[in-house]
Formats: sequence, structure tokens, C-alpha cells
Amino acid sequence: MDFPGLEDVNSTRMTPSAEQGNLSAEDSDFPDEAPQGSESILEGGDDRSVVTYEDGLAGDTESTDSDSSEEPEIAESFLATEFTGENDFDLPSQENSSPFETKSRLNLQKDEDFATWQRIIRVDAVRANGEWIMYSPSQAAVSEMKARGLAESVGLQDYDHLEPSRIFHAARLVTILEAYALYDPEIGYCQGMSDLLSPIIAVMEEDFLAFWCFVGFMKKARHNFRLDEVGIRRQLGLVSKIIKCKDSHLYKHLEKLQAEDCFFVYRMVVVLFRRELNLDQTLCLWEVMWADQAAIRAGIAQSAWGRMRLRAPPSDDLLLYAIAACVLQRRKLIIEKYSSMDEIMRECNSMAGQLDVWKLLDDAHDLVVNLHDKI
Repeated sequence: MDFPGLEDVNSTRMTPSAEQGNLSAEDSDFPDEAPQGSESILEGGDDRSVVTYEDGLAGDTESTDSDSSEEPEIAESFLATEFTGENDFDLPSQENSSPFETKSRLNLQKDEDFATWQRIIRVDAVRANGEWIMYSPSQAAVSEMKARGLAESVGLQDYDHLEPSRIFHAARLVTILEAYALYDPEIGYCQGMSDLLSPIIAVMEEDFLAFWCFVGFMKKARHNFRLDEVGIRRQLGLVSKIIKCKDSHLYKHLEKLQAEDCFFVYRMVVVLFRRELNLDQTLCLWEVMWADQAAIRAGIAQSAWGRMRLRAPPSDDLLLYAIAACVLQRRKLIIEKYSSMDEIMRECNSMAGQLDVWKLLDDAHDLVVNLHDKI
């Protein structure tokens, strides 16, 4: 199934070699990379963007939860056979290269990728907001000396305008995100990952524990950052199917606007509602979502659901039901006032601070109960 409009996001992606040395704090949102006359799908209501940055090395076409178990050699094999265009560096072709030359080229590409990831990580870390502070008073009370010491140790720059607590938070983001980029070089670092990590380090003070929690989290979320976008397409398709099954009138209106692919919720899918909910709401939604996934792993399926008299069966896609519920809550506004996908997208990107997470979960569970078998 094709998803019109996904090409726009592909146009905002960059290979590390193309952008080496051109990143600044002002460039980090990449607004100029979008096609002329179009609004970036991922620009939000705040001063940050969630433009997914890829390392260009995603050679697989499948996006599964087992992706994170792939060995780094897979990426090396892909690199060894797929150098074209700007990435060739005018080096001899693979068949004419000695093993030493091939290994040197691979190392050069890896060094370039990591250097680019480092620059983007630092920009994103400094731009992270301080909403977590009230939830972690011990981290918020960090001394200026300790905060600046950690910032200097990880090479953080341009942080003089931040208070010590935010400097400390930014430095921790850099530490863990750089470690993850080395741990999973196929994906590396993509903008948006800092949004997913920020709540974790807000509640976990030990970096090594936060890192492994993030690794576990990314086993489910890493396909959101793959260049081939297979994982994103599947999820957008499921949101579209939920809306179609629940509200055919709304779906027909979306078809009329050529928005039935639900591309307007792209940002919600990529960073799991992180931009639309505050930290407290995010933790509530994610923990319910994780509880459902844990129930499925424990074997609590439909039959068990019926015997246990649970309100809704556990779903591995609760987040997508919540996103569909969010759209359905605004069905009247969408049908009566919006005449283009861009207008719907602006509405979705302006939801920050306006959502009731418990109403959202109630509606999502209602959708699961009524559509679980159909979907």
C-alpha cells in the first residue's frame, strides 16, 4: 500500500556525508529541507522539531521488533556493497580494492557518521526543555560545578544560557545517546530519540540503568527511525484502518482531502505522543502501553481477557488506538471546518497541553473492545 506524502519526509532526510560540517543550532530543525510550498510534517508547536535523521545505512526492508538484535556486521556488509554517489569518496571500486582499502573506507564512513550524530545530539540536548525538573528534585538540585563539569566532559557547547539543572540534563542526554549510536550503528542517532530518552533519565538517576532501559525501549521504537519507513507505514495504515472501521463518514471526508493515509499523525507515531503530552501524561500513557505489551508476553490473550473480566483485551498497538481516538475526538471539527490535510496537520501539531490522557485511554480502550477482532 502506497502512502502519498511520505516522499516529503524523505526529502527532509540527509546522509551524513552530505551534511558534514553544516549543522548549527539554527539548522537543526531542517525547515528548508522540505519541498517548497509545503509545511514540514514534523514541525510542532514548540521550538523543536522531530525531523528524523537517518544514517542512510538501513539496508533491510523489513521492520520488526527483532531489529535491535542485528549484528553490526550487517551494516558493514551493506556499506561494502552499496557505496554510490557522494558516499564513494572517489575511492577504487569494491572489486578493485584490497581488504585493507575496504576496511579503511568502512572506518572512514563510520567515523563520519558518528561525528555527524555527535553534532546533532548536542544541538538536540541543549534544546531540551525543563519540564522534567518538578518530577526529579534531586537532579534539579545539582550544583553548577557538577553540571558544567559533566557538560565539559562530554563536549557540550553553547549551554551558558541554561541553568545548572538543564545543563546536567543535556549532558546526560549526550552521554546516553552517543552510547546508543555506537551500540546500534545501523540506526545511529535520529532527531526525536532525545524526546524518547528525556522521560527515562528524568526518573532514573543512574546513566547505565537509563541506557539499558532506553535500549529495551528502542527494541519496539527503533523501526520508527528506519530510512525505509516500513514500520511507520504499517502504523499509519493501522490508524487509518481503525478510523475507517469506527467512523466511515469521517474516513470518506479524509479520502476527499486525500488524507486517508493519516500522514497528519506522523509525528505522534514517531515520538509516541511525546510532543502532545506533558511529562506526567507521557509516563501514564507509556506505562499503560507497556503493561499491555507485558500482558501479551505473559500470554494473557482474548480467552484470558474474558475469564479475568478485564475491560479491554491487551493490545500491542494501544498507542495507535490512542492516536486514532485523538483524531476521532475531533471528527466534527475536521469534517465541518478543515478542507485540506495541511489544516488537519496543524490541528494535530497544536494539541500540546490540550489532551486529557485518561479520556484518551478510555476512548482507546473502547476502540480496542469494539474493533479488536476486526482489526
